[in-house]
Amino acid sequence: MGGEVITLAADLGQGDELEPIRDKALKSGADKALVVDATENFVRDYAFPAIQANALYENRYPLSTALARPLIAKLLVEAAEEYGADAVAHGCTGKGNDQVRFDVAIVALNPALKVLAPAREWGMSREETIAYGERFGIASR
Repeated sequence: MGGEVITLAADLGQGDELEPIRDKALKSGADKALVVDATENFVRDYAFPAIQANALYENRYPLSTALARPLIAKLLVEAAEEYGADAVAHGCTGKGNDQVRFDVAIVALNPALKVLAPAREWGMSREETIAYGERFGIASR
């Protein structure tokens, strides 16, 4: 598609897992690789209120993980605006709710941004997406 590629990984408490992700992004051709510490924001404004509300998925486990998606979308929009981007991409396939969480939040926060979802648009499963990356030298781990 051309253009500058800026990646963003949100630290929601993973910590050490994110530097290898930044390195992988740069080795894969990204022009910039951002890692944003959103731990405090996530816990204070998303996870803790969900726990207080006893928000459970299928009455089994806290809903906080799904709530991270709107925060990540917010960070993506903020980065896009800061760097003058006209589009935001994510790797969600056509399966699951994450794609909806990202798409809706991004468009709600900035309707001018185009949302790109290549894996979904190309009809690729998670396994096919991983294989595609590996064909181009991008390791899955």
